[in-house]
Amino acid sequence: MEVFEVISPLKDSETIAVGSGIRDIERIRKTYGGGRRRKLKGFAVVRLADGFECLAELHWYEAHGIGRR
Repeated sequence: MEVFEVISPLKDSETIAVGSGIRDIERIRKTYGGGRRRKLKGFAVVRLADGFECLAELHWYEAHGIGRR
């Protein structure tokens, strides 16, 4: 099992940074390639490796035409 598993749909997602406003933009471009990047956050219920379930704030990156990473 991974560190956590998302077990509910993401809710209340919002963009928190775009393009050069993302601190790690150079690392992300080197790893995943180009694209118009956005950093987003949202909430979901997650299950931790020990079986504990809780509401968590999740952060992820998306790029147009590529999807979540």
